[in-house]
Amino acid sequence: MVQFELNGKLVTVECSPSERLLDILRSQFFLNGPKEGCGEGECGACSVLINSRLVNACLVAVGSLQDAKVMTIEGFCHTERYQMMEDAFAEAGAVQCGFCTPGMIMAAESLLSNNPHPSEEDIREAISGNLCRCTGYNMIIHGIQMAAEKGTGLW
Repeated sequence: MVQFELNGKLVTVECSPSERLLDILRSQFFLNGPKEGCGEGECGACSVLINSRLVNACLVAVGSLQDAKVMTIEGFCHTERYQMMEDAFAEAGAVQCGFCTPGMIMAAESLLSNNPHPSEEDIREAISGNLCRCTGYNMIIHGIQMAAEKGTGLW
């Protein structure tokens, strides 16, 4: 049995400690924002924040989460920072099919919470673990830049 905070609520999970966080999020909590992409930590589709650090949920064993704080896109979307980012991504045309969007948003949140005024190089590095097959990265980078500019004081 593992107990951790998920999107601000204390939860208890009974499963094998080696079970992947991604599988638990989707099957037990019905959180479908983190997605199975590659299953190897290469694509970022399953990105979540654990103790405010960006991680790939497909690589995290649930047993390692005792007393951790896990935030998925479903928890983050209730914040003012998310709204700012969503608006900036939409204005920049940084969203198309939406498959990579939750992971990109979580990567952007991780970056901006540590560096509210990132350079383009900082942004490129921050999203380097997230793949997008639709928009190309320029619009996503522009969306993050816009969020940083508009969100002054939020991060």
